[in-house]
Parts: sequence; structure tokens; C-alpha cells
Amino acid sequence: MKPTAKQVAHEAGVSISAVSRAFSPGSSIDPEKRQRILQVAVQLGYTSPARRTAEVISAGTVTLVAGDLANPFYPLVLDTLAKALQAVGRQLLVYAIPPGTDMDHLTPQILAARPNALVVTSASLTSGMALACRQHGIRVVLVNRIQRDVRVNAVACDNHAGGRDAATFLMARERRRIGFIGGVADTSTHRDRITGFREALQEGGQSLFAEATGGYTYRGGYTAAQAMLTNKVRPDALFCCNDIMALAAIDAARELGFSTPDDLSIIGFDDIPMAGWTSYRLTTIRQPITRMINEVVDLIEAGATVPIDETTTSILPGKLMVRGSA
Repeated sequence: MKPTAKQVAHEAGVSISAVSRAFSPGSSIDPEKRQRILQVAVQLGYTSPARRTAEVISAGTVTLVAGDLANPFYPLVLDTLAKALQAVGRQLLVYAIPPGTDMDHLTPQILAARPNALVVTSASLTSGMALACRQHGIRVVLVNRIQRDVRVNAVACDNHAGGRDAATFLMARERRRIGFIGGVADTSTHRDRITGFREALQEGGQSLFAEATGGYTYRGGYTAAQAMLTNKVRPDALFCCNDIMALAAIDAARELGFSTPDDLSIIGFDDIPMAGWTSYRLTTIRQPITRMINEVVDLIEAGATVPIDETTTSILPGKLMVRGSA
């Protein structure tokens, strides 16, 4: 038989109304008394009606934290994830935070919602947040990024191999002044893509001709490309760390009177829908979004049988999509 509020009140030496107040955030009750009531409740295995209701509501819920929904790649991830979770009877709760910010300020809200799992894209997960989730039995999965400093699950495209593929393709097109427009230097996507890109260039007897960062944004990519293309000696090829910056580079080149791929070859990364538009025809590395999301859902569904401390990292191959920009 489940313990009752009356039993908790008896063991704690308080009234039933005090037990109710102890479980109501913001209610008027002495802090020491609240702590004593909560300790007795844990010992007896008592769960308040409000907590039981919250657990019923949160059952099957997955929380997504996204930090860059202005980038068309992440709404595509969101749409694919929502449909995949609906197919297995789960609900999705979304938090959008400013790009480049960490999630610590969301910790109380996420823990209060008690989701079965937390999926994180394009946002920084701190070790404190990861620990809090583990302590509350919330499985964490990173998508499109890897953080070595926290012990969580991760599903990502093979960014290193994608960078190598871009360099190999451009060298095969006899490009000799090859530049790179990166995203944010301390992200795994930027680091892995530029590392693979540099390696392949070096193996081909070349070095990086020019480098800039565009913050994964259209404006940043446009500014970086324009600066490179107005130099006295300009690059004849650009590898951009994502498609939005690559599209911006194409626009910047056009405004300066250069054509792609004759004057300038441009390769992106992601394969967002706009990459295939006739006005861009962007050559890019396609991320396997459907397969990545399927792996995410499999990790979430296995949560009941896999210990919370047991984590995996899945690196899935991308695909070079050759169009008209390179």
C-alpha cells in the first residue's frame, strides 16, 4: 500500500497541511520543517499528488535544447526528430536558447519537467548540467557535436572525413589557392572539419591558402568571403563549415563579378534544402539526418535497459553531393 500524507505527517510530527505546503514551491513554511518533511517522505517512499501528476505528464517526454534555429539545418533536425518520436509514442518539448550560450540557466526547468531524455543540438552542455541529468536519471544525447569533457551520448556526422572529402575534391579540380571559412573555433564541428581538411591538403602537397571564421551565420560567411575575394591575390576555392556560409560566399562572389565554379569553387557542409536550389546548386557534404535521428531515438528507447552511466558515441558517414558550385 502506498504511503500517505497522513503517515508522513505522523512520522515528521507535523500537520497534514504542513506536508502539503512542504511539497508546494513558494509556500510559507519553515525551511527546517520542510527539509524534515521531505526527508521523511523519501524514507517512506511517499510521492505527492502534484509530483505523481507531473510524472504522468512527463512520461515519454523528450526535451530538445537548440541554440541555432536560424540555421535551416537545425529546424530540419527538429522536424525529423519530432516525427520519429511521434512514431514511437513520445512527446517533444523544445527550448531555444541564444547561439553560443550554455544551458545551465535551464537546469531547474529541465529537471522540474522530468523528461525521459534530453537531446542537445548546437548548444554548450556543461559538466554540471550533465551530472545533474545523470543524478535525475535523464539520458542525454548530443546531436551533430561531440563534447569530450562531459560523459554523455553523442550522434554526429563524420566531420573529419567530410573535411578530407572536400579538400580531395577541390584538389582534383586543380584548385591551388584553397581557403576555409570556419564556424566557431571551440565547437567540435569546426575543429573536426578543419582538421580533416588540412590533413588532406597536406597529403596532396598543399597548405591552406586563407582562413577566416563566419560564426555559422550568413552575415559572417558573407563578410569573410568578401574580405578574401577583395584581396590582391584571392582564393580559387572555398570550403565553408556549413551551407549557410557557403550560400553567402556564392552571393558575395556574384556581387564582385566572379562566377562559380569557373572563377571560384565553393563547397559547403550539411545539404540543407536551399543547397539544391537552382540559383545556388551548392556542392556540399550531406549529413545523414534520418539515420542520425534514428540512432538518437534508439538510444532513448534503450534507456530502460541501459545504465545511465553507459554512454556511446556514433560517428556516421556523410556523402559528397556534387552540384554546380565546385
